[in-house]
Amino acid sequence: QVQLVESGGGVVQSGGSLILSCKASGLKFDDYAMGWFRQTPGKEREFVGATNGGGGITYSGDSVKGRFTVSRDNAKNTVYLFMITLYPEDTAVYFCGADRRRGGASIDARQYDYWGQGTQVTVSS
Repeated sequence: QVQLVESGGGVVQSGGSLILSCKASGLKFDDYAMGWFRQTPGKEREFVGATNGGGGITYSGDSVKGRFTVSRDNAKNTVYLFMITLYPEDTAVYFCGADRRRGGASIDARQYDYWGQGTQVTVSS
């Protein structure tokens, strides 16, 4: 049974930073591309960043480029989202997803096969 468990969310002041983690189990982790998305009520999931199975290729969404970075540690079955210079508009539930296409790293949420339950990030002004 595949499980993805996000952690690290919370409340942070504008300009602050957070590190989110997503630990995977039940799959061969390095066979999967991993992505981070975020969602606010009434809106579709927005691509934040992704990395391929080996971790050598990473992408960041346009709205977070230069502020958010995705990284993975295959020995720990964990993918991270490093977030700096947070703004109130970054407030959302953040989800990690696993894409069985190892070279995937897709910006399209429909390409992901498994999802975590999400972790809330709230940025206060």
